[in-house]
Amino acid sequence: MLNAENMKDAELRRLAWRCRRGMLELDIVLQRFIALHFNDLTLAQLKAFDDLLDLPDNDFWTLVSNDKIMPKDADILDVVNKIRALKQVH
Repeated sequence: MLNAENMKDAELRRLAWRCRRGMLELDIVLQRFIALHFNDLTLAQLKAFDDLLDLPDNDFWTLVSNDKIMPKDADILDVVNKIRALKQVH
């Protein structure tokens, strides 16, 4: 039976799988992000995060690790800032 909870679990598993990256630092930060923030993201932020996952590892890491780069889209910026905050916490 398909219900909202099953769909949420499926989306969590799909995004968690997409967070597995070749770059260890990015992999760790993204897995932490999913674990801590998935339930709090709006649909727009989930879409923004999914779009960010399309970036190559080096581009994604540059975006996350360089505080001077500010995405223009508000939802992407919110997601990037949440990821940046997790990068600071080891």
